[in-house]
Amino acid sequence: MTQDAPGGAMTRNDEATPVDQTQPPVHGGETPVQDGEAPVGVGEPDAQERPEARLERAVYAAEHALIEYEIALETFRVEVENFSRLHHQKLGPVYARLDELDAQIAEARAARTGDPEDLRRAQEARAAVMPMPGVEELFHGWMDSDGISTEATAMLSGRSVRAPKRVRPSEEARRLYRELARRAHPDLAQDETERARREEFITRVNAAYALGDAEHLRELSAEWDAGPVPPEHQSSAAEELYARLEWLSQRREGLAALAQELEESAIGSMLRMAPDDPDRLLEEIAEQLLAQVAERERELAGLLE
Repeated sequence: MTQDAPGGAMTRNDEATPVDQTQPPVHGGETPVQDGEAPVGVGEPDAQERPEARLERAVYAAEHALIEYEIALETFRVEVENFSRLHHQKLGPVYARLDELDAQIAEARAARTGDPEDLRRAQEARAAVMPMPGVEELFHGWMDSDGISTEATAMLSGRSVRAPKRVRPSEEARRLYRELARRAHPDLAQDETERARREEFITRVNAAYALGDAEHLRELSAEWDAGPVPPEHQSSAAEELYARLEWLSQRREGLAALAQELEESAIGSMLRMAPDDPDRLLEEIAEQLLAQVAERERELAGLLE
């Protein structure tokens, strides 16, 4: 959402594009506007239509279709990130318990048989339980394998550190996010100053949505309503409109590549298995892991008898 774009858009602070609820949903129940579709009553042709009017309508439709696509992509990205984080926080101890049981089972079997191959397997299983210190340990939580940690970033920026409560934010949070994204999207800026203001604002909107913080999103909505109103859009020359359409097309291609990467990731593939309730999927994985723990414990008890 931070690339410079040629040309200008035609949206004021207090304008919000309505959503056509009849469109097929994508990830998380989003309903993006179809490409080439313009809201009813906007830019309708008349007998004295200017030469650039048709291009302006195409740009308007492409801009809003792109925004809807970005909204759907961002909501899915948030679910992928939240699922990954909650999976690690909630199920990490269960995975650790399984590793410990596997090591104890291998050690008990090796002690019973004395077989060199069993002894080797026991050593490997124990080594998996006691790995070498990772980046997180070496830097005491300030850095992880992806760089400076989320918690450290929050501390340095003065923001509070909070983990998401659910994979998918509440319906109210999703509604508020969609409304704010449509109104404050940086691609609707008419100049670089306005774009910078929108980018800073939408960054805060994205952060609030990732935490599912509906109250903060309401505060941000009120802040946007009280903000400055950009000047009225002046008609662009035909070449500027063509350049704008080309930029929008390239931007859409880039987002499509990002969407494909998310969907093909390990977490994205798991979320596609439960598009309606990703939080339930997390619960089902936990149930399967606990069943494996119980099975390992029975096996270990049998070896120790």
